[in-house]
Amino acid sequence: MPIDDTLSTSAERVQAALRARGLPCRVINLTQSSRTAEEAARAIGCEVGRIVKSLVFRTKSSRRPVLVLASGSNRVDPKKLRSLVGEKIGRADATFVREHTGYAIGGVPPLGHPKPLETIVDRDLLTFGTVWAAAGTPYSVFPLASGAIGGLGQVADVRA
Repeated sequence: MPIDDTLSTSAERVQAALRARGLPCRVINLTQSSRTAEEAARAIGCEVGRIVKSLVFRTKSSRRPVLVLASGSNRVDPKKLRSLVGEKIGRADATFVREHTGYAIGGVPPLGHPKPLETIVDRDLLTFGTVWAAAGTPYSVFPLASGAIGGLGQVADVRA
């Protein structure tokens, strides 16, 4: 897992958000892309299930953002998600994602957004000792204890 120690502005914002929450995590830059869960797992050298996919959905009626932190090996069941948020949901487009998270798709972190987002955490992430999440760019990530990821939102079964 080759790294570069120079953090981008986006990755620095994530590092600051981690510090603000008291999480002793260090953002690192990879020399390979981690835009997808598969790419991230390959670059880090771990199984895909340990990768945190930060997926942004938009509710149909109220048009509010919902962040789902899913295990990299799982797909999210829209019916389960609908039951959790109380209305129909759809995938958010790139503009909506950037507007509500401050980051582009492929680098959306689980924290450090301009405003707090309703967050649902895939229960399967808690089965790992450590998970890896995006840190603001497709080349930056950070490791996090799975117990800490559970503290970022409502833990639920969202797996399809």
